[in-house]
Amino acid sequence: MFAVFAESFSSDDPLSGLVLGEQPEPEVPDGWTTVTVKAASLNHHDLWSLRGVGLKEEALPMILGCDAAGHDEDGNEVVVHAVVSSPDWRGDETFDPRRSLLSERHPGTFAERVAVPRSNIVPKPASLSFEEAACLPTAWLTAYRMLFTQGGLKAGDTVLVQGAGGGVATALIALGRAGGLRVLATSRDEAKRAKALELGAHEVYESGERLPAKVDAVMETVGRATWAHSIRSLRPGGKLVISGTTSGPKLDDAMLSHIFFLQLSVIGSTMGTRDELASLVTMLDATGVRPLLDRTLPMDQARDGFAALAEGDVFGKIVFTR
Repeated sequence: MFAVFAESFSSDDPLSGLVLGEQPEPEVPDGWTTVTVKAASLNHHDLWSLRGVGLKEEALPMILGCDAAGHDEDGNEVVVHAVVSSPDWRGDETFDPRRSLLSERHPGTFAERVAVPRSNIVPKPASLSFEEAACLPTAWLTAYRMLFTQGGLKAGDTVLVQGAGGGVATALIALGRAGGLRVLATSRDEAKRAKALELGAHEVYESGERLPAKVDAVMETVGRATWAHSIRSLRPGGKLVISGTTSGPKLDDAMLSHIFFLQLSVIGSTMGTRDELASLVTMLDATGVRPLLDRTLPMDQARDGFAALAEGDVFGKIVFTR
């Protein structure tokens, strides 16, 4: 079957290991099933995989892709949950120390078909297109958990979203607005700030710009480049929820004195559960909120999508279709 896969790693030129070609049909263990992929969205995780982060060399070649929407074996329209927990795990699968994502130990979604545990299938409502639904299992689920589970935010709270433009950031803005939050957003790029306003942000600022008032929570996916601004933007007792470090994981100054003196909470957040994905799908079905698509490409043009993501030339999600 046709697939988009990693054949080798390169930290300097990740796209050099990207191959579009034929791969074997997926194996289907007991308790698993197959989904015929109609749409699959691209994530930074896929670029990191090509750099050799989170993917072992002995697993190569590996079909990339975490997210997909398509048809199950009975023809039902479904969304695929990307977190694969160990068979004996019970409870929140994001806490399973042996968990993985599709495309780490098991072939991913950039293919004609993908094998997944039966419990990882969530019904897709007719109101969502396959392209929209394919955006949900990683970026949008991450945003949902950051805001409402780990952040514990409620209507009327004020949240700052750092780095408007990426898939998680655009989801944070749209979901925050739909959840009744006052949403502020930052970006270095004037055009991205304008788009953030269109997406639902109440106010936008240049990266690092001082805010007129402190916020209840900051949603952080950038890391080193925005960390100090995030800490300084919080009210006493505020929360910083972090799910990524796209500008690098190392800090010159963690600002520990600010954290303890102002009694701030720094909370990690990773992906989400199958139940949270189902709640997210229901929320979008009920509110009419939809993922912002940067571009949609046939899967045989996947290299163009990877190149755009690597260059940072995106606002919203890149989706591959079949």
